[in-house]
Amino acid sequence: MVPKPRIGIETNLGGRLRNTPLPFSHGLLPLFEAVVNSIHGIEEAHLPAGVGEIRIIIDREPQARLFDAKDGDTKAPGPTPKGEIISFTVVDNGIGFDDENFEAFMTLDTEHKASKGGRGIGRLLWLKAFERVAIKSSYLREEKVFTREFGFSASGIIGGATVPADGTGRATTVQLTGFGPRYRAPTRKTAEGIANALLEHCLWYFVRPGGSPAIVIDDDGERTVLDDLFELHMHRAAVSEQVNVKGEIFDLLHVKLRAHASASHAIAYCADNRLVTEEKLSGKIPGLHSKLKDDEGEFVYQCYISSSLLDAAVRPERSSFNIPEEDDGLFEASVVSWKDIRDTIIGKATEHLSPQLAAVRERADTRVQSFVSTKAPRYRPILDRLSKDELNIDPDISDKELELTLHRHLADFERELIHEGHDLLAPRGNESADNYRTRVQAYLSKAEDIKRSDLANYVAHRRVVLDLLAAAIKRKPDGRYEREDLIHTLIMPMRTTSTEVLLDNCNLWLVDERLAFHDYLASDKTLSTMPITGSTSGKEPDIVALNVFDNPILVSASPTPPLASIVVIELKRPMRDGAQPGEEKDPIEQAIGYLDRIRQGKVMTAQGRPIPSSEDIPGFCYIICDITSSMEERCRMHDLTRTSDGLGYFAYKKNFKAYVEVISFDRLVTAAKERNKAFFDKLGLPTC
Repeated sequence: MVPKPRIGIETNLGGRLRNTPLPFSHGLLPLFEAVVNSIHGIEEAHLPAGVGEIRIIIDREPQARLFDAKDGDTKAPGPTPKGEIISFTVVDNGIGFDDENFEAFMTLDTEHKASKGGRGIGRLLWLKAFERVAIKSSYLREEKVFTREFGFSASGIIGGATVPADGTGRATTVQLTGFGPRYRAPTRKTAEGIANALLEHCLWYFVRPGGSPAIVIDDDGERTVLDDLFELHMHRAAVSEQVNVKGEIFDLLHVKLRAHASASHAIAYCADNRLVTEEKLSGKIPGLHSKLKDDEGEFVYQCYISSSLLDAAVRPERSSFNIPEEDDGLFEASVVSWKDIRDTIIGKATEHLSPQLAAVRERADTRVQSFVSTKAPRYRPILDRLSKDELNIDPDISDKELELTLHRHLADFERELIHEGHDLLAPRGNESADNYRTRVQAYLSKAEDIKRSDLANYVAHRRVVLDLLAAAIKRKPDGRYEREDLIHTLIMPMRTTSTEVLLDNCNLWLVDERLAFHDYLASDKTLSTMPITGSTSGKEPDIVALNVFDNPILVSASPTPPLASIVVIELKRPMRDGAQPGEEKDPIEQAIGYLDRIRQGKVMTAQGRPIPSSEDIPGFCYIICDITSSMEERCRMHDLTRTSDGLGYFAYKKNFKAYVEVISFDRLVTAAKERNKAFFDKLGLPTC
């Protein structure tokens, strides 16, 4: 039997739904489609200005009141938390589901509203996020009112017959019920959040000539009027212009929103007068960071883009476009890519915002110069080598973020310097002597700048350490002073050796500049654990240093160094009193006792090599403490000489071959500042 021929192709609604994509993050898109349909319906009804209105009702799950009950007493009820959203109802006074519109609704992919951007699949998006849709519409036919009521689900359409209505006006109600949990979870929860999203989606309808119908969101008595929200968000009137991208015309709408309206600057790509997707502008326009500012205050910039190309390329579900990111093939000259569109829009946005961007660049330059001059002079040598765009930072970022940015640039320069240094070791093939000399001079100039930066960082570090030390020796609000371990850590980390800490973490220059160079250094280690002593004593000096150095005048054929020195540093708590005779209570005796035990153990280098005549190695004992009355008495008993400024004592102990110096904390800080003052002044750092 030959089958009868059929006209047209039947559509399976269930299969069509499965093949209609809707990302879970776009759970509000079906609601937006219903609102846009209402806007179109009001336009078709040709209502006078100010008469058309759309009401959106949020339906939530019931939620019991919270009671604060204690000991059986029920107190006044607390706030009523709002339940999960289960449905939306959209009511408008537009043209409604008359015979023509109902017939179009019955036809998938209809072109009934193609001129308005309708694609005939909006109702499919309803059923992607909601279980069913109930529609009731009163419309005019020959100046009489009729009502059509029907349901819509994955099973199809139920009902649709019309009956005469008792009322006299139009009204259409679309109820989207059974909000799917997977779409509901990431959806904005509050009426304000939903209103903001709807305004972003339909912004074109608000900024166009004639504006939008009145739209109100009702959430259990909480009313949000989108016109009020629009006025609240708009910083000033939108500005429109057109651009040509490879023969395609794009309409641009430059919008300035009040600073609290949105978190970031963005390009908004639209199709059929509706928002489809946004692209953040952060990092794409130099100077466009956080909020911008003009004579009316702070604002956030957004550029809305529309064109016939975007209308044709938008995917059916209106979540993205079928446009290649970049086209470098045979049709590169004619095919419009995202890169072509983006580059053109960014250029126009930069022109539109040029006055505000110039102001930001000026603030950024001032911020960088001030930070480098007063806090981080190590970066000064690289500033002239950075482009304006590289220095165009957000002027409101923290010092930490700014330093991280500058440090990345410095690291890039150092990496480039190493690379060039290796290439510089040999001339290039057939390279002239003059050209090679030019490359060498350029390299040396850059190397000089970078190494100057390292020196600046080193000096700035000293300034910070001095500030910390000066603060540590002051009396605290409770009348007490810091423990000696804090000051100890500033000079040298406790319970460590020079093999365990970086050189930059040892600030022995506070005591003596020569201590920055040593063969071995130990902090709060027992004498028996130090390889330089050979001692079995369990005593723990605060700091011990062994300096081993070659004398440039004395020449020795022996592989062992001819000269050395031993340094012992003893620290006491600021303003600590109670020094008494005996090694346990007298810091001068403690330091000399440590020195004597080291010598008795036969001193060796850190590498385990013996030092000849180690018992004759000169010793230096530094006692860092405040000159209290008891400490002043111990200095007198040891026959120490008072310094001219009265802030310390010194003597040479012939019997122990040791130079002993008692240094007050004030003298320690003052002397270190004086030694470094020239460097601080050169970098522009304060010395007070």
